[in-house]
Amino acid sequence: MTILVDPPKWTFRGRLWGHLVSDESYDELHEFAGRLGIPRRGFDRDHYDLPEERLAQAVAAGAVLVTSRELMTRLRAAGLRRRRVRPTPG
Repeated sequence: MTILVDPPKWTFRGRLWGHLVSDESYDELHEFAGRLGIPRRGFDRDHYDLPEERLAQAVAAGAVLVTSRELMTRLRAAGLRRRRVRPTPG
């Protein structure tokens, strides 16, 4: 069981955000996010967005801080990466 989080560096609505993922299963990820009080509606394809101010809480709860590259590598290796499907022009 490994929950991974990368450093918050994406800006949205004046806040910095990182990603919370599992390299084991979506069920593990949902359970961990629920323990942090993150609502299920925050799940986006294969991750939860995590605001900078919640990073310490996630790490204290057992998430492992890794680089964004490492997070993506491990997500892909686990077969859990879900790419965004873009509609093709008609």
